[in-house]
Amino acid sequence: MYDNNVRLMGFIGKDAVTRKTTNGKEFVVLSLATSVSWKDENGQYTDKTKRTDWHRCVAWSNLSKFAGTLKKGAHVEVEGELRYRQVSDSKQKDVKHTLAEIHLSKILKLDRAEKRESEGAPPELEDESKERPSAA
Repeated sequence: MYDNNVRLMGFIGKDAVTRKTTNGKEFVVLSLATSVSWKDENGQYTDKTKRTDWHRCVAWSNLSKFAGTLKKGAHVEVEGELRYRQVSDSKQKDVKHTLAEIHLSKILKLDRAEKRESEGAPPELEDESKERPSAA
């Protein structure tokens, strides 16, 4: 049995871009940033001890409707299949580039604080801000 499954957690680098194929099928392209950092020999984090990788993610069908609403800075977890395709260079026709894309099957938005602020604080948090009567 073989499995081609990728799961990434990161931040959207720019607003989602909706496109159409030549036969009119709609899809959305996301640019996802993941990063890793480590300590140098002195035990410090520096700009030289951090790496950011960018991933091209593609959503089709019903998933593209949700993906199209994602904005720059959104924290998401995505899952999908890694695929490669070759494209010709627009300036040099004899040059081909290989693109790696993740064709998404799941998207989970992780921005909980943003959701809480837009909906207002939950009732139990609002009640704590009020003065409670003493138990005496």
